[in-house]
This record gives sequence, C-alpha cells and structure tokens, in this order.
Amino acid sequence: MRPEKRIRFKSRRLICAVAGLACIFASVLPIGAHAILLEAMPAKNATVIGPSLWVELRFNCRIDGKRSRLTLVLPTQVLHPLAIQQQVFPDKLDAQDKGFEPGSYRLRWQVLASDGHITRGEIPFVIK
Repeated sequence: MRPEKRIRFKSRRLICAVAGLACIFASVLPIGAHAILLEAMPAKNATVIGPSLWVELRFNCRIDGKRSRLTLVLPTQVLHPLAIQQQVFPDKLDAQDKGFEPGSYRLRWQVLASDGHITRGEIPFVIK
C-alpha cells in the first residue's frame, strides 16, 4: 500500500473513532437537552377543588421564570394568563389564582430552559 493511501486510511479510521465517541458521549451527557416536565400540580386529568387554584411545575433543569409563561384555557376557551411567582427553586414554577368556576381547564406552559431552548406543554384538569 502506498504511503499516502495508508495515511488516508488511518485518517478515516481516526475520524470514525472520534465520531463514534462523540455519539456515545452525546447520549450520556445532557448537552443541549430541553426542559422536561417531571412533576405537575395539578396533575394530568386531575380533579381539584376550586375556586382557588395552585399551580406547581418541576422540571429536569434550571428554568428562566421571567421568560416563561403559564396560561389557563378556561371552559369557555378564553385564555387566562397566570402570574408566575418569584422562583424559590431554579427548576420550579409556581402560580396561584382564585375565582374559577367548576369545569374542564387546560394549563398551557411555555418555559425557557438554561440551555436556551423553549419547551411547551399542556395539562388538562377539572375544577369542582
């Protein structure tokens, strides 16, 4: 084998090895991971006693509370924004409000994670 072909062959093997290691480390390390909702109150499809509502969401990473949003979709389909309280824990968002009638609601959340990614979700629940 010619020396230049041998160098190209070794270079390809090195590139493949580095790419393989990068894939392994990328699957193990939480680099660039989006925020994942770990716990929610109210929980999905839960029934809560009104007219007051307490919302608590916990994520797998630090959340920017000032750039995040919580919105209730009322039974009438009207959007009702919730004020996020001052964060005590960096991975949690809390809000509370009162005056809700019985019915089916949806909590829409949008958070900005510490990695710069925006994640959204929705939690249906019922107020009695």
